[in-house]
Amino acid sequence: MGGLWEFPGGKLEPTDADLPACLRREIAEELAMQIEVGEFVTIVQHAYTHFRITLHAFHARHTGGEPQKIGCADWRWVDLVDLDLFPFPVTDLKIIQVLRNTPPPASARRDP
Repeated sequence: MGGLWEFPGGKLEPTDADLPACLRREIAEELAMQIEVGEFVTIVQHAYTHFRITLHAFHARHTGGEPQKIGCADWRWVDLVDLDLFPFPVTDLKIIQVLRNTPPPASARRDP
């Protein structure tokens, strides 16, 4: 999906114990960051013309490391309201829609 932004993540490998372990590994490989995987967000299934994909989305919290462009062309920290400024594939747009229609987990809420 050249030219589009996407949420970080990747393919579940046989060495991954589960989906949260896969996400932790992928974030470390792509961005050199450590995360704590939080609450499940949604599953998105989509059929493109040349392949099918199933995405499992989770909330996550940064716990260490400075983001680096290792397995990606670029990265950005953005608020949910600013995601419209970036072009996303339809699968990620479905995740954004779910995020916008559900309250954030208690661990992500900011005190006023």
